[in-house]
Amino acid sequence: MAKRRVVVTGMGVVSPLGCTVDALWDGIKSGRSGIGLIESFDTTDFKTKIAAEVVGFDVDAFIDKKEQRRLDAFGKFAIAAAKMAMDDSGIDMSTEDPDRIGVIVGSGIGGMDTFEKQHTVLADRGPSRVSPFVIPQMISNIPSGLIAIRHNLQGPNFCVVSACASAAHSIGTGLWLIQRGTADAMVLGGTEASICKMGIAGFSNMKALSQRNDAPEKASRPFDRDRDGFVMGEGAAIIVVEEREHAIKRGARIYCELSGFGMTCDAFHITAPAADGAGAAKAMKLAMQDAEVDPDAVDYINAHGTSTPLNDKVETRAIKSVFGDDKARKLMISSSKSMTGHLLGAAAGIESVICALALYHGVVPPTMNQETPDPDCDLDYVPNVARESNIEVCLNTSLGFGGHNACLAFQKNGG
Repeated sequence: MAKRRVVVTGMGVVSPLGCTVDALWDGIKSGRSGIGLIESFDTTDFKTKIAAEVVGFDVDAFIDKKEQRRLDAFGKFAIAAAKMAMDDSGIDMSTEDPDRIGVIVGSGIGGMDTFEKQHTVLADRGPSRVSPFVIPQMISNIPSGLIAIRHNLQGPNFCVVSACASAAHSIGTGLWLIQRGTADAMVLGGTEASICKMGIAGFSNMKALSQRNDAPEKASRPFDRDRDGFVMGEGAAIIVVEEREHAIKRGARIYCELSGFGMTCDAFHITAPAADGAGAAKAMKLAMQDAEVDPDAVDYINAHGTSTPLNDKVETRAIKSVFGDDKARKLMISSSKSMTGHLLGAAAGIESVICALALYHGVVPPTMNQETPDPDCDLDYVPNVARESNIEVCLNTSLGFGGHNACLAFQKNGG
């Protein structure tokens, strides 16, 4: 039996660069930073005072005020992004079998802000004052359920929690479900809203975050010698993927093909990547094998590229080990985190949207703040200016705490 082909037909985003796909793409192409001083809480006592907060989100356009009070921000973001993705796809649920369409939306942390605030209520005012909605507000699987309820999607439905690889695992698992015939379409991606006191303090104290507070737009600088940590971002990114013939039959616009998925574990350390990059390299190889593409066919990699000292040199090492030194130097590589910040469990969601748009429009995103070469990071990271290129195959890599590695493969020939 031939493998069923899977295509991307809808996308929706809530992001630090804006809350439409067009706004995100305009920001990415122009190299605009979504990073600034944190406005959602007082950072006086914090070492890190910067983040990539969502801008321009009109929650009233998606959720009524009564329900808003019962949702954490990560749930609100997911509902909005999914609605935009469903609308963009043009799927008419009145003519679809709801049992054949499912939802997998990952989150690295879930409702951290709700947990933090309700714990304060518990400590200050006692257990009787804790909200009865606190559990469904904060548990990580709720966005998948909320999306299904809104759109009557009765197929496979769950949540993946694998740190910064959560959305990649979600999208890859959805790909496989369609390929094996379990579903005809899936709503996939990630959502995160961890820019709160606990989130910033926790990541900052483990020395993971940049402290370049005097120049926020310069703080995320993947692969640059002077990088000093990642910048936390927030938001949601959802894609609708379908079996190719299902999409063609209903006349859907196809952005690209989602063709491969690979995943591994370093089995090395809870936060640091294995120095040889072997786990990341194997994930890339598996994604290409799944997509049935030769390494020579890959044009572009949207790298994990966190702007941390360890990640960027290890990821560079992994790319070289997969493609060989000569081919690695011909690849275009970029980290959109230099503009969006690191959306943690939603990172691969927004980066998958960016990969699809790069293939669709023939534009490779830049890596911003590439100013000082690092001898350990010596490949073509598309420095500072987007590049027009008729790319055919791209990879999206994700490397999460716990040693979780995931890689997605996208191809242009989806139509």
